[in-house]
Amino acid sequence: MNVEGRLRGIINLGEETLSGETKPITTTTTKLNRIAKLSSEDSAMEFRCLMPHINKESLTSCFHKLDGKKAVGIDGVTKEMYSKNLSENIDVLLNRMKTMSYRPQAVKEVLIPKDGKPGEFRPLAISCFEDKLVQLQTAKILEAIYEPIFRHCSYGFRPGRSCHMAVKDLFTHLNSKGCEVVIDVDLKNFFGMIKHEILLEFLRIKIKDKIFIRYVARLLKSGIFKENRFVVNEEGSGQGNIASPVLSNIYAHYVLDTWLDDVVSQHANKEVKSFRYADDQVLCCYYRSDAIKVLKALKGRLDKFGLQLNEEKTKVVEFNKRKFPKAKQGTFDYLGFTFYIRRSRIGSIHVVAKTSRKRFSSKLRNVKHWCKTNRCKQKLHPLWDTFNSKLRGHIQYYGVSLNLDSVNNFVYQSTHIFFKWMNRRSQKKSMNWEQFNLFLKAFPSPKVKVYHQLF
Repeated sequence: MNVEGRLRGIINLGEETLSGETKPITTTTTKLNRIAKLSSEDSAMEFRCLMPHINKESLTSCFHKLDGKKAVGIDGVTKEMYSKNLSENIDVLLNRMKTMSYRPQAVKEVLIPKDGKPGEFRPLAISCFEDKLVQLQTAKILEAIYEPIFRHCSYGFRPGRSCHMAVKDLFTHLNSKGCEVVIDVDLKNFFGMIKHEILLEFLRIKIKDKIFIRYVARLLKSGIFKENRFVVNEEGSGQGNIASPVLSNIYAHYVLDTWLDDVVSQHANKEVKSFRYADDQVLCCYYRSDAIKVLKALKGRLDKFGLQLNEEKTKVVEFNKRKFPKAKQGTFDYLGFTFYIRRSRIGSIHVVAKTSRKRFSSKLRNVKHWCKTNRCKQKLHPLWDTFNSKLRGHIQYYGVSLNLDSVNNFVYQSTHIFFKWMNRRSQKKSMNWEQFNLFLKAFPSPKVKVYHQLF
C-alpha cells in the first residue's frame, strides 16, 4: 500500500488523521460511514483504531435497536432489567472493555426444528443481553469495513440485498446467458465448522487493531451452555450471535467468493457464475468439463479451510436450454424454489422458478400442526386473522413471476386444512362447507398476487 493509503488507514474515534488535517466527526454513524467510504475507495485499506467506535453513544444506540421480547441468555437479564440503570451499566461495561476484563458469557443453546425436515434440529445460540450490545456494535463496524468489498455473488445478510434478489439474478442469468450445467452446492454445517483461527487471520488482513481482534475472538470462543453443562467451542460461529452473519460472510468471502471470481473463472473455459446466499449456493458452468473440474477443486478448497461438502446433497445438474426438450434436463432447488426448464404455450423455451415440493409439503405440515394445536385456544375470528397473516407471509415470499398457480394451490389446501380442524373443536361440527364458503365471502383470504417480478 502507498504512503497515502497508510495515512488514510489511521482512524481515531473523536477525529480522523487524513493528510495531516484534523477534522471532528460528531457521531458514531458518521464515523462508520467514513470507514465504509474509505473501504470502498481503497479495497486494500487497513484499519488500525476501531475500539473507540465501541463507546457510550454507540452502545446506547444498540440498546434501543435490540428487541426486548427476544429470549434471554443464561443470566436471565432482560432489556427492561438492563434499562433500569442503563447509563451506569454501559459505563461499567466500557470500563471492563478498556481494562480487558470483559469476557462474553456463554451462550445458551436451543434446538430449533428444521423446516421441512421432521426430526432434525438446528442449534440456535442465545446470548446474554449485555453481550448482544457488543455483538451488534462489532457487527456494525465489520459491516462498514467489509460491505464495500464483498462480491456481487454474495446476497445473504447484507443491507440492500435479499433472497429474492438472488433468485431474480439467477433467473435472469439462466434465461439470458444460460449455461449447460449447474452445480447445486450443499455445505455441511457451514456455520458450525468455521475455524476461529483462520477467520481471525482473515480479519487481520484489513484490521490492525489487535484489541478489536481479541474481542472478536472472545465473542467467538465464549462457550456454549447446553444440556446443563458448559462446552468450550473451538470452532463455529453460532447462529443467533448478532455478529455471526457478517463474520460468516467474511469467511465465505475469502474461502469461496474471491477464489471463484479471481481464480476459478480465470482457469475455466468460460466464466463460472456463483450465486450464494449464506451457505446456500449454486454455480453455473457453461461446459460440463468445467463443472467436473470446479467441483473437484471446490472440495480441495473447502478442505483447506476446514469446510466440507455434503456429498449426498451436492449434485451436478444438466441444465441446457438448447438441448431441451430433445434431451431431458434436470432441476435444482435454491432458496425454496425449484428451477426447471419448460416450453411455454407459444413454444418458447425458458427457465421457471416454482415453490419446491419439499418446501410446499413442509409448509402444509406446519399449517396442519398450527391448526391442530391452536383450534381451541381462541374464537374463530381471531384464529382466522392469525391464519391469514401466515398465509400472507407465504404469498409475499413465494409470490414471484410464473408461480401463482403454486401459491393459489397452497392457499386452497391450507384453507381446507383450517376448515377441517375448526370442525374438530368439539364433538359437534362448527359449520358445513356451504356455511364456510359464506364465511369466506365475508372474510376472504389474502389476495394472491406477484410481489416479486423476475423479469
